[in-house]
Order: sequence, then structure tokens, then C-alpha cells
Amino acid sequence: MKPELTIGQQAEQWASDHLQQQGLTLLTTNYYCRRGEIDLIMQEQKILVFVEVRYRKSNTFGSALESVDRKKQAKLIFTAEHYLQQQTSSFSGYRFDVVAISHEKRKPIITWVRDAFQVN
Repeated sequence: MKPELTIGQQAEQWASDHLQQQGLTLLTTNYYCRRGEIDLIMQEQKILVFVEVRYRKSNTFGSALESVDRKKQAKLIFTAEHYLQQQTSSFSGYRFDVVAISHEKRKPIITWVRDAFQVN
């Protein structure tokens, strides 16, 4: 019997499925290093895509997109740089996307923001 997914795991699965339907290829999930985690690492043609998945049941304390603040972005950038140092594959570039998920009548509402932020 398969264990129940947490809401975070379910949100990551919805995001992964959605992005794959849009033509991206899943490379890895939940990549960790000492300062952070990247939920999904995907590929779109020759571009490496680091994806942060955010789920919010409601917008009472801010939207899922708003929760990816500068501090969170810095952690994602550090973790992405760590990932890139471990790779031998050649990509023509990379970007950071955010997938925000909320619910409406038991159906997930998915908002995909391509190139949500850049390394400054």
C-alpha cells in the first residue's frame, strides 16, 4: 500500500505534472545542499530550470508567489550554484521559475511564473 502524500509532496507532483505537460523534462526532485533545497530541477530544451513550488490554502498571510522573498531567492540561488558545480552536462543557460498552487473547490489552481527572478 502506498503511503499518503503530504500536501507539499502533492503540490510538487501537481507542479511536475503540469510542467511536463508543457514540454519540460524532469531531471530531479528535492535537491538538497547544506543551505537549501530546490523542489524540482527540469530541462526545457537546452535550458536548466530550477523550480520552487509554493502551496497556499488561502491568501490570508500573503500569496504563494509573495512568499518567494529575497531571502528565499538567495537560498535557491546558492543551492542552484551548488547543483551546477556537480554537473558535467552542458546547458546553454538556466533560470528560476516559481509554481504557485492554491485550491478552488478541491481542484488545484496552478500559476507558473517563468524566469521569476534572476541572479544579480
